[in-house]
Amino acid sequence: MDTSRHQQELKLLSTISTVVDQSIDMRAVVHPILKALDECLGFRAATITILKKDTDEIFIEAAHGVSKAQADLGRYKLGDGVTGQVVLKGEPMVIPRTSESHLFLDRTKQGKRADTSFICVPIKERQNVVGALSVFRPYADSEQLEQDKTVIAAVASMLAHAVRLRREVAEQQRSLQEENRKLKMELTRRYRPENIIGTSHEMQQVYDQIAQVAGSQATVLIHGETGTGKELVAHAIHYASDRRDKPFVRVHCAALPEGLIESELFGHVKGAFTGAVSDRKGRFELADGGTIFLDEIGEVPITIQAKLLRVLQEREFERVGGTSTIKVDVRIVAATHRDLPAMVEDGTFREDLYYRLSVFPIYVPCLASRKSDIILLADHFLAKYAQLNRKEVTSFSNETLDLFMRHTWPGNVRELENCIERGVLLTQSSIMNTDVLPPTLLASQGETVVPEINPDFSIPSHGLSLSEMVENYERKILERALEKTDDNISAAARELCSTPRIISYKVKQYNLKQH
Repeated sequence: MDTSRHQQELKLLSTISTVVDQSIDMRAVVHPILKALDECLGFRAATITILKKDTDEIFIEAAHGVSKAQADLGRYKLGDGVTGQVVLKGEPMVIPRTSESHLFLDRTKQGKRADTSFICVPIKERQNVVGALSVFRPYADSEQLEQDKTVIAAVASMLAHAVRLRREVAEQQRSLQEENRKLKMELTRRYRPENIIGTSHEMQQVYDQIAQVAGSQATVLIHGETGTGKELVAHAIHYASDRRDKPFVRVHCAALPEGLIESELFGHVKGAFTGAVSDRKGRFELADGGTIFLDEIGEVPITIQAKLLRVLQEREFERVGGTSTIKVDVRIVAATHRDLPAMVEDGTFREDLYYRLSVFPIYVPCLASRKSDIILLADHFLAKYAQLNRKEVTSFSNETLDLFMRHTWPGNVRELENCIERGVLLTQSSIMNTDVLPPTLLASQGETVVPEINPDFSIPSHGLSLSEMVENYERKILERALEKTDDNISAAARELCSTPRIISYKVKQYNLKQH
């Protein structure tokens, strides 16, 4: 070996030693190292590959003289090509001419060239192969290549510690990413409770509001039409709060007689009125430490509202007929379908009580405004009542789904649930058809505007069965809807008051060609 070559090699090893000592981050040290290899020994390109822990996957972690796109292609399995063989066996390999080697796979698209030699050596940490260092250099004789292999092996030895640390960091990052993914899924489940069905944008807003308020002590007013699931939202708030292990007490204010509502809420002492034969705790006392849900708060008589206001403000009250002040630690969630601001205007609901209740309002949308949830809810109720009644009803006919999507559901989710419970009881097959649905649901469809049959639609001389005529007419309607909406399935579904799922099914059923 000539003196100048020896000096260049010493300079290279000294440079690499200094760079490695400065940082353990592979991405910080690799370019100075690979650049030094180029400048000192004239190598054209170099790559550092890492063996993914507990797998047989090998990928390029860093490269010099290779573009990012080329480096991304450099993925191998153990035993795959030169790099895979070196990592598998832990022995270096020298390819004098890349154009003459069947083992050289050229994954990074450097080209199999007669004027290029390839050297690959393993990177080992405590006898364990953790990766490989590869270089491309101008073609040289076997003696020169052996000298280069020795130098490259020394460089690989110096890089081993940094490669191992880099692999451990990458493994920790993957572990953290997986943990983060699981935590996000857990949070999603937590704030999208299993007892609330719906993925629509409108319901997502409700879930977000539950997440925002659940951890606080704020009073919540849930408003929405009857049957929308306001009580489920109240449950979700309670069970997502730190009071989840304490009582959840429900009071249906509309169901309590005016003469008893005060006693039900605040309790009474013995002898307070006829029939009060002993002391009795009210719902607020029973909910101490937990949550009280005042359903249909708009039905509370004006005479009781002042006492209710005091509980909201001071968290204290007296039982009916008693003089001792009772303090409670209770979270108040109220719900109503009434227009409370209008009731405030006409004097049937106290303004100060309304503002005390409406600290954090949540609006639960009606079913008609969240049509994308109807099929989800229908499937849920079908499975529930089929299991409850031991029936083998597993699906709906297309006509039934169409009807569900067209109906306005004035009774909201409760109406849908009752409709499906009735349908399950009456269905004698595995498919629920429209003939088992409530007459009121079928009658409401008579108000739907049905397009007139195209006068051009005629019956051929050989005749058609009724089912064939219906199919032909349905096919023609679908074709026109798709043509009108430029083959947009979702838009066609809206045009026909149906769902994308049903329209897609029909398109496949009739083998319709889209434009």
